[in-house]
Amino acid sequence: MSNVEKITLAKGLEISRAITGLWQIADMEKDGNTLDPAATSTFMEPYVLAGLNTFDMADHYGSAEVIAGYFQKNSKVGQGTHMLTKWVPKPGPISREEVRAAVHERLNRLQTTKVDLLQYHAWSFSNPYWLDTLLYLQELQEEGLIGALGTTNFDTAHLRIAKSAGVNIVSNQISYSLIDRRGSGQMAEFCQESGIKIFAYGTLCGGFISQKWLGKAEPVGDALSNWSLMKYKRFIDTAGGWEKFQHVLSEVNEVAKETNRSISTIASKFQLTRKAVGSVIIGARLGQNSHIEDAASLFTFELSDAQIERILKAISTLDMIPGDCGDEYRKPPYLTASGDLSHHLEDFPAVYIVSQRGNRSYIDSGTSWETLAGYSRAMRVGDRIFVSGTTATHGALSIGINDPIAQTHFVIDKIEASIESLGGKLSDVVRSRIFCNDLKDWEPIARVHGERFADIRPANTMVQAKLIGDEYLVEIEVEAIIQ
Repeated sequence: MSNVEKITLAKGLEISRAITGLWQIADMEKDGNTLDPAATSTFMEPYVLAGLNTFDMADHYGSAEVIAGYFQKNSKVGQGTHMLTKWVPKPGPISREEVRAAVHERLNRLQTTKVDLLQYHAWSFSNPYWLDTLLYLQELQEEGLIGALGTTNFDTAHLRIAKSAGVNIVSNQISYSLIDRRGSGQMAEFCQESGIKIFAYGTLCGGFISQKWLGKAEPVGDALSNWSLMKYKRFIDTAGGWEKFQHVLSEVNEVAKETNRSISTIASKFQLTRKAVGSVIIGARLGQNSHIEDAASLFTFELSDAQIERILKAISTLDMIPGDCGDEYRKPPYLTASGDLSHHLEDFPAVYIVSQRGNRSYIDSGTSWETLAGYSRAMRVGDRIFVSGTTATHGALSIGINDPIAQTHFVIDKIEASIESLGGKLSDVVRSRIFCNDLKDWEPIARVHGERFADIRPANTMVQAKLIGDEYLVEIEVEAIIQ
């Protein structure tokens, strides 16, 4: 009888708290070779026999979905497994038909009639189509094509917006480890109160958090032999460098010796003790590095309070990774294998179409109000951009009803999209004006403004004003000068 702990994500979906990640299949196939699904799938059997019946993959993890689908359909032990996958579309508008086609592609590759958990990644939140996509996915869930909906690399603000719009998100997969502690703050608090499970990936930093690297010299060049090592070396550098990392590794090693476990096992076990963490994702190079024994042993012991405190004290010496969860894919410093988004994306299309009239450029968002009242969503004259008063609406949908935090974030997203469409950046904003419907909401609104404009610091005015529409808690207008 396996002792691997399980959690229930949704009705009929009980998964392992140690998930086997198949992202390294993409690395194994990066030279153009495609792994044989029949032969490779046999390496999944020992995981299931050890009680590790949950696998995580994505549309861009090479042929991972194909291998997993073959295994689930053809292996004698594959029937009791759960296959979690991710969809990472290019930025830009996405239609219902395109969302349906993407889900059917997942179904075909996985050889199934329902995706257990479909996790969605959005490259940019200034583009409001990310919310449309989640709503379309929820429609397909209601049709029975998707068991449960999750996200990956979402920050706290946009998880909040999605939940406020009625999207039933059950999980958010994020980088979360001894080195990357961003998931321990507002993300953990919001997930805990909203019933969202955190799936922590990168818990071993691509293999860096292990006995193999204890006491070793800092690796350079060819020593970083795969994408995972290149990526997580950037995390280590950002968290304070190799010397600080070695101190953490040494302290964790002492706990490993006390419990007769490996450094890797202690690192993953520690993450399982963190608030709102449902599962850890442990990567596998199928047929090469299995880590089955380590993963199964996570549930054969407990860390004492003293051991947890020792680890907390050690990691407190590290620098915090900047920003919120997922920011490494949306803003500098890009903590990816290449150090930028060049191997992920070609470009980010503008959200709004720009029209020209004389020396003025302007955009309309397509609402009836703009035509009725004779104004533009935003206008550029020379190097100046003026953005009209903006509320938390998207088409016919009102965002964040009774939630001033969600509304303010969504308003600033719309403002950012307007400025970017006219050739500027949010950092070009020099003046903001906030109209608050009820003074009881002034502080959460101000805090969001403070978070989004922390390094910009525009001139600002906040006033109480009766807004047109009872659902609107806040309206913001800005002026920007392109630098």
